[in-house]
Amino acid sequence: MMRFLSVISIALALAAPARAAVDIQEVTSPGGIKAWLVTDPNIPFTALEVRFRGGSSVESPDKRGAVNLMTALIEEGTGDMDSVGFAQARDSLAASFSFSSDADSVAVSAQFLTENRDKAVDLLRQAITAPRFDADAIERVRGQVLSNLRSSAKDPGDMAGKAFNAMAFGDHPYATSPQGTEESVKSLTRDDLVAAHQATIARDRIFVAAAGDISAADLGAMLDTLFGALPETGAPLPGRAPFNLTGGTTVIDYPGPQSVVLWGEQGIKRDHPDFFAASILNEILGGSRFSARLMSEVREKRGLTYGIGTSLSAYDQAELLAGQSNIPNAKVKDAVEVIKAEWAKLAEQGITAEELQATKTYLTGAYPLRFDGNGPLATIMVNMQLIGLPADYPKTRNDKVNAVTLEDTNRVAKELFRPENLRFVIVGEPEGVSSTD
Repeated sequence: MMRFLSVISIALALAAPARAAVDIQEVTSPGGIKAWLVTDPNIPFTALEVRFRGGSSVESPDKRGAVNLMTALIEEGTGDMDSVGFAQARDSLAASFSFSSDADSVAVSAQFLTENRDKAVDLLRQAITAPRFDADAIERVRGQVLSNLRSSAKDPGDMAGKAFNAMAFGDHPYATSPQGTEESVKSLTRDDLVAAHQATIARDRIFVAAAGDISAADLGAMLDTLFGALPETGAPLPGRAPFNLTGGTTVIDYPGPQSVVLWGEQGIKRDHPDFFAASILNEILGGSRFSARLMSEVREKRGLTYGIGTSLSAYDQAELLAGQSNIPNAKVKDAVEVIKAEWAKLAEQGITAEELQATKTYLTGAYPLRFDGNGPLATIMVNMQLIGLPADYPKTRNDKVNAVTLEDTNRVAKELFRPENLRFVIVGEPEGVSSTD
């Protein structure tokens, strides 16, 4: 499924009832590594979230999938431990580690008990800094990746996302899947995986957040233990992605009773002064509530789909305003016409004062429900750093939402929502719908 439909809700997901005023400490280790921390000694464990900016976007075109495969192999053995030995060592400490990657980052998540912290951190250090990349592990995990690629090639949602990205981003790494292709993954060598590790796991791109039973001093020492031996710099990051989408429709034939419909246009940067107004507009048009306009018009009034939504989404180097729905083939044409009409209506007429107030109430009231433990708190803090939010953002966010005026939203609606620029990508057998230029 397309990354842009799931990523940028982090910009609005920042608090919890018990932590309505989150006090974030900014910690710098003796070795100069920075992190954010919320200390809570009430439960004796710590959640640690680490991101290395870059991800698969630093790969060369002929090595697509190297970072994805490398990341999947990090916990498959280190030092004198093979994959089984590593798993046994981790489990004996009641620790939890996970490693993943996407177009813009490599992610490390860890949780460990206070009583086992030192041993868990040492084990995590070995995995991050010196994965073994054993030949048998490479082939086993490669097989899993290839299986996923074959499944993805037959998944209409994945097919739509890949086609959309290819049209949107030209020759930028965002145009192709971080998982690579069967051909590229089959050709990857151990040397390619070592190179991918060196390119992405480096000190110049670390973002760290911790929450739980740990002091600033202990976290500082931990940072140097975990990351002090990493390379100072990684591979160069890519520049801004082009945005090549133009208005129109692309139909990809695929047999089945319904079609996956994606649509989108140029979005808005997270640091743009109008971002909060745009977020309110998105919530009113295609947010998660049944009162959203598209849910009301497409689902409730006409019964054209079970679910439909839009999102303001962002890569590090590109922004999208996009939507998605699964729609029975016989109803796709009508649904697309309604989507276009609602897009145009929002641009031309804006929203009402009642819609604005109701949406502000929802966004500010739901805001405290997102932090429900050390793990979510650490994740939100590291994502705040990645998108450039200040440490005091949880204390100021609702004020920024409430400061948006009706004049702001209706001006932004005219500027941001451009129905003539919408590109629809439809995978299925939609009746009465065909591709246009």
